[in-house]
Amino acid sequence: MSTLLVTGASGQLGQLVLKAFDSTTHTIIAGSRDPSKLGTAFATRTVDFDAPDTLTEAFQGVDRLLLISTDALAVPGQRLKQHTAAIEAAKAAGVKHIVYTSLPNAEPGNKITFAPDHYGTEQALKASGIAHTILRNDWYIENLLMSLPHALETGSFYTSAPEGRVAYVAREDAARAAAAALSDAPEGTFTITGPEALTYGEVVALASQLTGKPVAVVAVTDEQYNGGLQQAGLPGFVADMLTSAEAAIRAGQLDGVTDSVQTLTGQAPKTVKAVLSSLLK
Repeated sequence: MSTLLVTGASGQLGQLVLKAFDSTTHTIIAGSRDPSKLGTAFATRTVDFDAPDTLTEAFQGVDRLLLISTDALAVPGQRLKQHTAAIEAAKAAGVKHIVYTSLPNAEPGNKITFAPDHYGTEQALKASGIAHTILRNDWYIENLLMSLPHALETGSFYTSAPEGRVAYVAREDAARAAAAALSDAPEGTFTITGPEALTYGEVVALASQLTGKPVAVVAVTDEQYNGGLQQAGLPGFVADMLTSAEAAIRAGQLDGVTDSVQTLTGQAPKTVKAVLSSLLK
């Protein structure tokens, strides 16, 4: 039996990872900047990535650590700084294995604005000498709810990547994979995907089938797409990030389908249709 710590445990992925540990024999610690918000039966610890001097103590006695990538995207380089500090603290605390949530094809050349954070963290892990498992999570199916409801309401889905494909994965499946990896995964890199890679056209067709509302895919340029996002009130860095994701989709950087979820968990991942059928009500 090992002591396992989950960082970012109050986030959407972290909460699902904790849920996946409902019947474990391991000792689970939920780490969060504000443990009072966790609402979990597991032991809790304060894990604040913006207070790096406290992290070594936070990781004391931990055998295996799940480092869920933070959401510090507004300031370039901040997230990589946080991750690097966490890795250094884990090494100082004697953590034996780190599991990290990354991005498919994180190497230089990835068009997504935050890809360098992930690649830099992967390199820091490799340089640390700590045993590690990298989970390169593809786009979550649930992310489609940022745009699908509006598209169903208006009848138009705007994209600058109409022909690109994404191997969407359910957040719950990514969480189950993370829990399995944290429990007993070997070293290595796993790309975490769903069972199929779909175009936006195929996604909106499923949404239309489930709701009875017709939706047309409208192709736009990156500039038009970015402008529409900012006109809708999104901050510039978020609009840039989402536009860069469209470029990555066009380049085929998110379309690779793997069996990693099945390999790690013993269960097949959910389809986009299965997840949307429960979300689009």
